[in-house]
Amino acid sequence: SAPRPVSTPQAYSQYPQGDSQNGPPPMDHSMAQSPVSQPYSHGAMNLSGPHPSYSQQYGAPPPMQQVTNQMSGMQIGSGPPTSVGPGYAHHPSSQPPISAAYSSAAPPSYTQAPPPLSAAPSQPPPPSEPAASQPYYGGPPPPQQQPFPSAHHPSQPFVSSSPYLGPPSQPQAPPVSQQQSFPPGPPAQQPFPNSAPPPVSQASYSGPPPLTQHSFPPSSQSGPFPPISISPSQYPGPQPQSQPGPPPFHSGPSPRGPIPPPSMSQQQANHLPPGPMQQQQPPQPGMQGGYPTQQNGAFGQPRGPQPGYAGPHYPGQQNYGAGPAPAPAPPAQKRLDPDSIPSPIQVIEDDRVNKSSEPFTTGVKGQAPPLVTTNFQVKDQGNASPRFIRCTAYNMPCTADMAKQSQVPLAAVRHTPPQSPLVYPPPPQTPPYIVDHGDGGPIRCNRCKAYMCPYMQFIEGGRRFQCGFCSCVTEVPPHYFQHLDHTGKRVDCYDRPELSQGSYEFVATVDYCKNNKLPQPPSFIFFIDVSYNAVKSGMVNIVCQELKTLLDYLPRENPEADSVVRVGFVTYNKVLHFYNVKSSLAQPQMMVVSDVSDMFLPLLDGFLVGVNDSRMVIESLLDQIPEMFADTRETETVFGPVIQAGLEALKAADCAGKLFVFHSTLPIAEAPGKLKNREDKKLVGTDKEKSLFQPQSGFYSNLSKECVAQGCCVDLFLFPNQYVDVATLGVVPVSTGGSVYKYTYFQAETDRERFLNDLRRDVQKPMGFDAVMRVRTSTGIRATDFFGSFFMSNTTDVELAGLDCDKTVTVEFRHDDKLSEDTGALMQCAVLYTSCSGQRRLRVHNMAVNCCSQLADLYRNCETDTIINFFSKYAYRSILNTPTKTVRDTMVNQCAQILACYRKNCASPSSAGQLILPECMKLLPVYLNCVLKSDVLQPGADISLDDRAYLRQLLSCMDVSESHIFFYPRLLPLVKLDGGSLPMAVRNSEERLSKGGVYLLETGLHLFLWVGANAQQELLSNIFGTPTFSQIDPNMTSLPELDNPFSQRLREIIDSFRSQRSRYMKLMVVKQEDKAELIFKHFLCEDKSTSGGASYVDFLCHMHKEIRQLLS
Repeated sequence: SAPRPVSTPQAYSQYPQGDSQNGPPPMDHSMAQSPVSQPYSHGAMNLSGPHPSYSQQYGAPPPMQQVTNQMSGMQIGSGPPTSVGPGYAHHPSSQPPISAAYSSAAPPSYTQAPPPLSAAPSQPPPPSEPAASQPYYGGPPPPQQQPFPSAHHPSQPFVSSSPYLGPPSQPQAPPVSQQQSFPPGPPAQQPFPNSAPPPVSQASYSGPPPLTQHSFPPSSQSGPFPPISISPSQYPGPQPQSQPGPPPFHSGPSPRGPIPPPSMSQQQANHLPPGPMQQQQPPQPGMQGGYPTQQNGAFGQPRGPQPGYAGPHYPGQQNYGAGPAPAPAPPAQKRLDPDSIPSPIQVIEDDRVNKSSEPFTTGVKGQAPPLVTTNFQVKDQGNASPRFIRCTAYNMPCTADMAKQSQVPLAAVRHTPPQSPLVYPPPPQTPPYIVDHGDGGPIRCNRCKAYMCPYMQFIEGGRRFQCGFCSCVTEVPPHYFQHLDHTGKRVDCYDRPELSQGSYEFVATVDYCKNNKLPQPPSFIFFIDVSYNAVKSGMVNIVCQELKTLLDYLPRENPEADSVVRVGFVTYNKVLHFYNVKSSLAQPQMMVVSDVSDMFLPLLDGFLVGVNDSRMVIESLLDQIPEMFADTRETETVFGPVIQAGLEALKAADCAGKLFVFHSTLPIAEAPGKLKNREDKKLVGTDKEKSLFQPQSGFYSNLSKECVAQGCCVDLFLFPNQYVDVATLGVVPVSTGGSVYKYTYFQAETDRERFLNDLRRDVQKPMGFDAVMRVRTSTGIRATDFFGSFFMSNTTDVELAGLDCDKTVTVEFRHDDKLSEDTGALMQCAVLYTSCSGQRRLRVHNMAVNCCSQLADLYRNCETDTIINFFSKYAYRSILNTPTKTVRDTMVNQCAQILACYRKNCASPSSAGQLILPECMKLLPVYLNCVLKSDVLQPGADISLDDRAYLRQLLSCMDVSESHIFFYPRLLPLVKLDGGSLPMAVRNSEERLSKGGVYLLETGLHLFLWVGANAQQELLSNIFGTPTFSQIDPNMTSLPELDNPFSQRLREIIDSFRSQRSRYMKLMVVKQEDKAELIFKHFLCEDKSTSGGASYVDFLCHMHKEIRQLLS
C-alpha cells in the first residue's frame, strides 16, 4: 500500500485500453440499474381477541398484573406460513427480497424445570471497586432509571430456546444461527425425522395447531403486546430441494384462505396431545411471570421450585412474581423465541457467503455494497469504493415529501484518508492514482467549480464539456483536448483516472496554497506532563524510552527516504520547559517559561530539528527528563498554555503540524484555560445533564479556531486517576481533527503495551495537514449537516488541521428541488490537504446514486450499518442540547416511522398482529436498541462522566465498520480453530454461552476471553498451559506463548483483530462467576442491561407496539 514517490512519473498505461472493467461502462450502454419493483405477497394472519390501545410509557415498569397480561397476550404459535413461523432464513437469491415479515415461535408443549439456584443469584451482585482495567462497568442502575417492561427475563444463562424437532429422549443443542423453513401450501400429513431434511411437500417445522383452533384461551389476548407474527418474505426464483443442516427455506405465495386444521399425525409430530390437553401448563410458583425456563437444554418433566427461591432479583428491578404467597396462577406467559427473530449473525454470514467471492464493481449505480463485516475486493468503475464512501440509501427519493414520509436519513459517511486505504492492514488494492496537470492545475467547471470526473459529458467533438452537477458548459483547455470516439467518449478515457475512476488525487498548484505560498514540511511537538502523578505512574519514563526508537518511524511517503517531519520537545507542570536540541550542542539546553498567562516561544533556532541531524542531543534529553523530575512534588498542571505554546512554535516556523500532549490531571493551576471540578452525578438523568457534556468555558473553542487556522492538530493522551473533564479538554483535539486516548488508573505493568501500541500507530500513520473539505451535489439536493472531528467557519467548508485514516466525516443531505429518476443524484467530495512530504494535494471522491419515485425502491437499497452510524452520531451530538431521555424517545420514534411507512406503503395487506420489516432493514431494531443502551445514552451507575464524554467524542468520527463492532460486539466460540477461517460468531446473549466453552468477545475497544466453569481440561491446557479452571490467572493481559497449534492460532486471531482497529484492544480474561463477569456481560447487547436497557426481544415487541400506534 506504499504510495508512489512523488518524483516518479506515473504511467497511466496501467489502465488497460478499452477494458470496461477499469472505468465506467461505454456510453452506448446506460449504467446498469439495480432491480426495481417486485411483487409483494405476505400471508395474512387470523387474530382473535381485542387489541387495546397502548398507554404504557417506554421504560417505566408496569404493575405486576399488567406485565402478566402483557406477556400472556403475546400469542405465539407456529404452523403454516400464513400464520407464523419460528426462524428466519436468508435465501441465496441474486435478487434481494424487499421485505420479510417475522413471526414468533411457539414454545413447544413440553414443560421445563426452573433453573438451579446458581444460575441467577437472588442477591444483588457485590459492588466492585473501580479497577485500572475496568473503565466500563455495568453496575446497578441509579434509582431514577427503571428497567424496560420485559417479555421474558432469561434466568438460566447457558441455554437458548429452539424449535423442538426430535423425540423427548433425544434433546439436541440449540442451533446458533440456523433457520427453520416454511413450505408453501397446506401442511403435510406426516412428520419428518430428525436426520434428514424434508422434501418440499412436507411441513418442515412441527408446532402447535394454527390459531384458528385456539391452543390457549382467547382471554390470554388481553395484554398490550399484540401477537407477533413473523412470516417469511416471498423469495423469487427456484429454491433448493434439499440441503444438509437445517431444513431449507421454501418460497411460494402464502395461502390467503382459512387455515386447514392439522391432522392427527401432525399433532403427534408436534408432540401435542389432542383435545383439551393443549392448554399451556400453569406457571411454576415463584418463577418470573410464570414462564418455566429451560433446564440445560433437557426437555423433561418439570421439577418443583427450589425451596425459598422466589425467582432471580436484580438491583434496580422490580421482582415480578416474587413473594411468600404467590397470587393465583395467571394465564401462562409465552416467551418470544430469540431464534425466531432476525439474527445479526445470520445476516452477516449470508452476506459473507454471497458477496465475498466476486469483486464489487462500483459502476452499477444504485447498488448497495457488501456489508462492512464482509471482506471483499473492489473494482473502481467511476464511483468511489465503499471503503471511501458509504451511503444510507443508494436509491434516493425524488421529492422532499417522499423523504419526509419515509424518515430514512439521507447521508453519506466519507472516509478521507490521505494516501492510505481505510483499514489496517490494507487489503491488496491500489491507492488512488495521482494526476498532475502541471501549472494549469485541475480542470474544473466554470460555474460550480466541480472537478473533472466521469460525470462530465464532452460535446462539440471534445472542445467543450457539460458539467454533470450544474449543467454549465465549459471550454476544454487546449492542452487537455482529446477527440471523441463513436460513443461520444474521449479516446483517452481509460488513460486518465479522473475520467474513469471514482477516487483519485490531483497535485495542487500554488493557487491552492495558503497565502499563495507552497507549504513547509510539517512538525511534530511532544508535550510531556512531568507533575507528580505522571512521574509516579511511570508514564514519563515509558514515553521518553519509547520516543528514542519511535522517532525513526515518523510518517513519510517514500519508504526509502528519510522523513522530512521536524520534531520539538517540551515538558510542563505549572510552568513550561522548552528544550534546545540543536545538532551543534553537546547537551540539550532547558528554557523555562513561568509566566504562563502570556505564552511566548523562548527560542526559535534549535527548537524544531530534524531527527537524524540532532539524534545524539535528542537521546541525551530523553534520558535526562525522567531523572530531572524523579523527585518532583508539584501536583498542579496547566493545559491551555501548553496548546498556546505549540501554536506559537508552528506559527514561528510557518508550518502545519501536530502536538502530542501527554497529560494526567485536571488543570487547576492559575493560568488561561484553568478548570474546576464540576463532576456531579446528581445531574445524570435530569434536564441539566446536558451541561456536563458542554465545555466549561469558551476559551478552548476560541483556541481551537486559532489552531485550525494554522494547521495545528492536537492528539491528547490522558492518564487520569480522577475526574479531568474530558468534555472540556477534548474540545481542541476534536475540533482540530485530532484524537483523544484515555488510560484510566494507568499502571505501567498492565497498561504499557496498550499505550505504546496506540502511540506507535498514532505517530506512524499517514497524515494530511491543513485540510479543507467541500461537498458538491447535483441540482436538487445539498449537503446541510456535518458530523465528525473538524471545525466549520462557514456553512460549506469543513476545516481539519489534521486528517488521518481513522477519521470520517458524515454528511447529511436534504432536498431543495425535485430529483429526476433518469439522471439520479451526484455527489463529489473534494479534500485539499498538505501531505506529510509537504506537497499540496486534492483528493476527490465521486458518488452517483439512483433516484426513485416508489417507496419500495428506496427500502430495497438501504444500508442499515450506515443508518445506525448516522443515527448514533446524531444522537450523541443532540445530548449537548437535549435531555438524554428525549434523545432516546426521538430515535425510537424515527425508527418506528421508518418501519411503519414501509408497512403501510410497501408490504402487502396483512393483519396488524404481524411485524413486517424490510429485508435490508430487518436488523434496524436490534442495532438501534444497542445505541439506546450505550453508556452515553443510558449509563450504568459505575460509568464515569469522563468515560461518557470520551465515548461521545470517539464515536463522532468512527467509520461504519468501527461503529458496527462498537454497538454489536463480535462473540466467537473457541472450539475448533483449524485452518485459516474464523469460527462462526454467536449472538450477543448470555443464553448462547456454554459452561463448557471458551469465548472471545471483541468490542472495538476491548477484548474479553470468557472461560466457562466446566471448560475441558485439554482446551485450558492449550490456551493457558494449565488444566484446571481455578489455576487460571484472571489478571493476565496476554496469553502465554505455548507450542501447540490452538494457542498459535488463537494468538494470530487476537493479533489480526487488533490490527483492524484504530485503538489497541487490551485483553481481559474473565472467569465464569468472577466479579469481572459483570463487565463482560455489559457488552452482551441482546440481553437486558443493568442500567435499565431492554433486551432485544423486549425492544422488538416495543417497536411493534410503536409501529401499530402510528398505523392506527
